[in-house]
Amino acid sequence: MAQLMASIASDYESAMDSGDPRVKEWFLMSSPFPTVAICLFYLYFVTRLGPRLMKNREAFKLRPLLLLYNGFQVYFSCWMFKEGLLSGWWGNYSLKCQPVDYSNNPTAMRMANAVWWFYFSKFTELSDTVFFVLRKKNDHITVLHLIHHGGIPIATWFGTKFVPGGHSTFCGMLNTFVHAVMYSYYFISALKPKWKGYLKFKKWVTLLQIAQFVLIMAHALQLLVVDCDYPRSFVWFISFHGLLFLILFSNFYLRTYAGSKKRAAVTKAISSMVSEESEETIIAKKIISNGFNGDIVMRKAAEYDE
Repeated sequence: MAQLMASIASDYESAMDSGDPRVKEWFLMSSPFPTVAICLFYLYFVTRLGPRLMKNREAFKLRPLLLLYNGFQVYFSCWMFKEGLLSGWWGNYSLKCQPVDYSNNPTAMRMANAVWWFYFSKFTELSDTVFFVLRKKNDHITVLHLIHHGGIPIATWFGTKFVPGGHSTFCGMLNTFVHAVMYSYYFISALKPKWKGYLKFKKWVTLLQIAQFVLIMAHALQLLVVDCDYPRSFVWFISFHGLLFLILFSNFYLRTYAGSKKRAAVTKAISSMVSEESEETIIAKKIISNGFNGDIVMRKAAEYDE
């Protein structure tokens, strides 16, 4: 057993030593364990500790803080997008194949710095879920939300540690653009809540996120047929995450938008079957919101579906 543990420790040290030496001393870069610990605590807080602490408390009114936070995220995303462009993607990087420049060249260091800030931004985005908890909007905390926010910091740690530049930075630059659009929507919604019903581009933000994952996968997978001095392991790593979130976001889109009319009809049907103030109505609406489509309910719903 001791021999096995020694072998694992040796392999771990060897793997860490193979990382980019330029980022070794940067904050949180010496080991993946602090990042993993933060993500685990985040998941525990937003699923267990936070809701328990808020159970007997009134929801916080956080509109000024949300305006500040979303405004900051728009600025931060735009800044990272600009850094990605100026560090390589504005004429210097190739979409077909871009190896990592591990030198101390100022442009290469600027890209590595932008990659680290992209990694760090994944921690600031955890605030999205914390605000849901504090506002007692726990129904917003979906499996998609938890996987997305709870896993991405770990994934971006590996990218920053081993390939802080080159081909994979296309993924990060594209993501910062999408997030600039997304947080702009959140900012407007917080600024004028009464406009929320008239902001039709929320659906298009989701479609933009889906398109992003398609582009990320296509951009990464081309290296399987193109000869390029870029680690194949990260081609598969990026492609796997792109496929995972493509499936999750597509499923979210279909459940949220494609079937909205049917769900509205079903909810209305249930309200006619039981009294408006009854516990059954509340439970049934929750069931419908989670995708249940009972045969009896659906037949009743057909009477209301215009």
